[in-house]
Amino acid sequence: MDAFYRTHAYLVEHANAPVRRTLMDEIDWNDRMIGIKGTRGVGKTTFLLQYAKENFDARDSRCLYVNMNNFYFQGRGIADFAGDFYRRGGKVLLIDQVFKQPDWSKELRRCYDSYPKLKIVFTGSSVMRLKEENPELNGIVKSYNLRGFSFREFINLQTGNKFPAYTLEEILADHEHIVKSILPKVSPSKYFQDYIHHGFYPFFLEHRNFSENLLKTMNMMTEVDILLIKQIELKYLTKIKKLFYMLAVEETKAPNISHLAQEIETSRATVMNYIKYLADARLINMIYPVGQAFPKKPAKVMMHNTNLMYAIYPIKVNKQKLMETFFINSMWKDHLVNEGSKEGIYMVDKDRKFRIVDADNTKIRYAPDTIYARYNTEIGKENKIPLWLLGFLY
Repeated sequence: MDAFYRTHAYLVEHANAPVRRTLMDEIDWNDRMIGIKGTRGVGKTTFLLQYAKENFDARDSRCLYVNMNNFYFQGRGIADFAGDFYRRGGKVLLIDQVFKQPDWSKELRRCYDSYPKLKIVFTGSSVMRLKEENPELNGIVKSYNLRGFSFREFINLQTGNKFPAYTLEEILADHEHIVKSILPKVSPSKYFQDYIHHGFYPFFLEHRNFSENLLKTMNMMTEVDILLIKQIELKYLTKIKKLFYMLAVEETKAPNISHLAQEIETSRATVMNYIKYLADARLINMIYPVGQAFPKKPAKVMMHNTNLMYAIYPIKVNKQKLMETFFINSMWKDHLVNEGSKEGIYMVDKDRKFRIVDADNTKIRYAPDTIYARYNTEIGKENKIPLWLLGFLY
């Protein structure tokens, strides 16, 4: 146990969260069982260590961070370890990569029932379905999602500003005034291209080749998050990767499921399941017409964020698709985005029409019932808002 305390102290003392994530203030920390889900590379480990740093001294034995990658846990369950920690006066146990432990959900349930004054905060993959696939956690776990950097967080990091987040309602009602409070301090266009290329994943701050790092992360998402958690045999990995690549470079509006099934030599039903797994891993987004959802075929499949587009096929990045991907990724945290009835129209929360357009395009006919998110501009007016400002939603 002492070795774990020493590791914890070292990690907390050296934890460096360059931007304080808004999720830190959205979580109800009074809950006893808290799950933090998120895709690889978005900073879940840093998030746990930052929580420890903000609430406990690094040498305070009431809080302990452990990672299930440690081989020690191959011979010992979470509940037994938690019991030792609890009897030593432990109050908060931070468990990273909980899914690496066999029967982890049953172990967490034992902790909850056996140690009433112990709080457990654990991280897991976005592929995990905490309550649906782990009924023993129903009613006891509060689940949250940690996302990659928003454009707002990226700008704050790069400029030292502390711009707040805005709700969609605030942006739509007052975007002209909000923009006027930002532009004197920073020019968003100077940072926008960098953000869409490499700003979503915090590891761009590391002194490594970002694209190579992202490709490695994408492979880990398929090889570990999807195969391990969904219990898929290794021999099917090449099919999933090939499907992902085909979806990434596909130009057609809706995926041709029969064609994809032929190409990767599997059934249509399996293709749809694989697409769902890729969406759960936050590699793609499935866009449906209003009122439809999985297991129906999506109207459109897009990359989950713009950084992925550059990593998987940089020579074929289309500007309009890039901007629409940024729009959907920015909206995705708190809003439902559906395909509209007309080409290029998106429905947000079922009742707001959005269209993403180039501000330099003089041929656009603006309709009063549609909100136009425009790129290649820093300012907006009335129902024409600057697209970059939607990156301030979180």
